[in-house]
Amino acid sequence: MREYNEKAIRSEFATMDDFIKRWSEEERKDVIIEELLDKGVLMEELEEEFGSEYDAFDLILHVAYGQKMMTRSERAQRAKKSEKLASYSGVAREVIDALVQKYQDTGYADFDDIHVLKLDPLNQFGNPMSIAQSFGGKASFIETMKELEDSLYA
Repeated sequence: MREYNEKAIRSEFATMDDFIKRWSEEERKDVIIEELLDKGVLMEELEEEFGSEYDAFDLILHVAYGQKMMTRSERAQRAKKSEKLASYSGVAREVIDALVQKYQDTGYADFDDIHVLKLDPLNQFGNPMSIAQSFGGKASFIETMKELEDSLYA
């Protein structure tokens, strides 16, 4: 099964660089996962084989390109130490920490969708508009979320 998944992934992304480039450019990671599902890659089977502590990014890199995997917890810890994100404080810092925790717990990674702010526990910090204002507005929020994502998948 692993060989089949490797071939299916490589038929969509010939090189690791192709995959990483697409992953970093795609706003919704589930789009990539759905495309791979259409090719026959069964992420659930990969999770069963390797463990649910890895997200799709690591499973794909490992199976198709032989890369060492990082757990979501390891990625979360690295993101928390990111210099780009260290300058935030107050509500913005709490939101970043909550998003990192959400990623660590569930693997949720579509941070640049402003609707993430309606999800629990982020909705406890206020409505999406007021939370975005704590980052300096919607555009700054989206930019910060891209930085967060970059720090998780660097």
